[in-house]
Amino acid sequence: MPDESMRHRMGEVTLTVLGADRRPLADRTVTVAQQRHAFPFGNIGFDFVGLVGGPPPGAAGPVFGGATALDLDRLGDLWLNLFNTATLPFYWGSYEPQRGTTDVERLTRTAHWLAERGVTVKGHPLVWHTVQPPWLLDLDLDEVERLQRHRIRELVGGFAGVIDRWDAINEAVIMPVFANGDNAITRLALARGRIAMVRMAFEEARAAHPAVTLVLNDFDLSSAYECLIEGVLEAGIRIDAIGLQTHMHQGYRGEEYMRGMLDRFARYGLPLHLTETTLVSGHLMPPDIVDLNDYQIPDWPTTPEGEARQADEMVRHYRSLMTHPAVASINYWGLTDDGAWLGAPVGLVRADGSRKPSYDALEGLIKGEWWLPPTEMRTGPDGTVVVQGFFGDYTVSGTPFAIGPGRTAETVHLDG
Repeated sequence: MPDESMRHRMGEVTLTVLGADRRPLADRTVTVAQQRHAFPFGNIGFDFVGLVGGPPPGAAGPVFGGATALDLDRLGDLWLNLFNTATLPFYWGSYEPQRGTTDVERLTRTAHWLAERGVTVKGHPLVWHTVQPPWLLDLDLDEVERLQRHRIRELVGGFAGVIDRWDAINEAVIMPVFANGDNAITRLALARGRIAMVRMAFEEARAAHPAVTLVLNDFDLSSAYECLIEGVLEAGIRIDAIGLQTHMHQGYRGEEYMRGMLDRFARYGLPLHLTETTLVSGHLMPPDIVDLNDYQIPDWPTTPEGEARQADEMVRHYRSLMTHPAVASINYWGLTDDGAWLGAPVGLVRADGSRKPSYDALEGLIKGEWWLPPTEMRTGPDGTVVVQGFFGDYTVSGTPFAIGPGRTAETVHLDG
């Protein structure tokens, strides 16, 4: 069992095993086995879009969820073994590269495929200034705003029931001053202001789906983000979680940094979602690079030394996050190196589909140290057995007992 630093992630329940006559069964062996984590261990599901949804619609512009070296069975086995929450891409420029032509069919098929396998699906993002369709630049700002509002309502309302979590707005700190290429959303943010853009994203989404979970997401973890959060809350805008990006292409920032950063954002009393996290298994990006997008090279290989470092850092990073009570979700940004962001070797799996040490290391936590395998337990004199473990779903099985005709297993949910 884990150390005391993980107790806030665990629960306990006392079960009474009854016979057919509804009397407690003493000294009986039952098998308890964990089936699922309640904690959202996530990863992007971009590759599933191409494999489940089919080929992308014929259109210009960037396409997410394209080809991968893995087939669906192999990708599914590797992904579903560790993760229970998937982020799907809804970047406006790839979702609607031509006005009125959307990728809704592929994303719908993919979202349903994941949900049918018990995966919680999140959409990313509703509002962002990057990966924008060029046709928006031909419109005046009032029309851009009208279409942005329509897009939010259409996505959140249309996918309600299968996608009930969204990154509502992405990187609003720099949105009005983004200088890496012209786009209509930066123009709109400059004219309307950050708070107005956040309000639009959250209020339009809630109008379309009142029960939706909405995340304010950013990579800027400086005081500028704190100022934005405070302004948003003072404006009366309700956000459900604070999204924190930690792409660590320049090296693991360390437990001390992460603890201090998490404490700063935890003071708002909102759940913290580690929405985008990566650790590289090759050479590290030079420390003087300010914008990670500025470091693009033709080949960035994974190396044995880098893979050993990545595996060690993966354990340290996840363990430090899980010990912090405010952390409510961890989403890694890429299963494989094939098609990884910036071509960096951040995957848990090599481009050829073979597992890196980091995959095994993370499996050792999620399905090892933080998991209850099938375990035999005996009921006491009063027919009770105590089940302890990480929050999630468990089955209790054994000699048929009073849980219904022909049934030999009962599902138990541990939660906080």
